[in-house]
Amino acid sequence: MVDAPARLSLEDLLGPTAQIMGFQSDEAKDKVLVAVLDRGGMISYKRDDGTLLHTLNTEEGFERKLRQLGIKLPVAN
Repeated sequence: MVDAPARLSLEDLLGPTAQIMGFQSDEAKDKVLVAVLDRGGMISYKRDDGTLLHTLNTEEGFERKLRQLGIKLPVAN
């Protein structure tokens, strides 16, 4: 695995209609950006220098990582 910080935003990767939520977590030093996708989700970490580290997750991995970060997503109506 290569840890290559990206300058592409989640909007750049997922498109302008993506629903992106921002969180602060005691378990992460960087701001956490979350986008729910079909069968999983994207979790990105926004570093102080403006770069991002994107992680694409399966449903199980997405739910597990959100629990580890202590993030609870709002319930959709």
